[in-house]
Amino acid sequence: MSLLIREAAPPDRAEVVELWRACGLTRPWNDAEADFDLALGSPGSTILIAGAPVEGAVMAGFDGHRGWVYYLGVAPARRRGGLGRALMQAAETWLTARGAPKIQLMVRSDNPEVLAFHEALGLSEQAVVVMGRRLG
Repeated sequence: MSLLIREAAPPDRAEVVELWRACGLTRPWNDAEADFDLALGSPGSTILIAGAPVEGAVMAGFDGHRGWVYYLGVAPARRRGGLGRALMQAAETWLTARGAPKIQLMVRSDNPEVLAFHEALGLSEQAVVVMGRRLG
């Protein structure tokens, strides 16, 4: 795929967040704009984007132990053409360059299409249970 993938900048926020919404990645209790700003404002994270207008985006972060992938989204009209694969590879390259020994992500269990996509990329279900609680 010859499409340029680059790191997002603050002026990309509205377009990236709109893509995430169009892809069904946002939830009312998460502030996607704040997530975008935090990712760009932290040295251990980034957002990689493809296209102008933005056709795909992925957030990557390294917590010092694992590399994490969030908000991988490809515009519906661009799916099944390799853009999601290219964005995942770009995120993996970014994480590897920072020393991440492992990549992880969370997929909602009721999303078999996305689970199959990640399995096709060589990711596998891990024997862990994710637990959480909202703060505040």
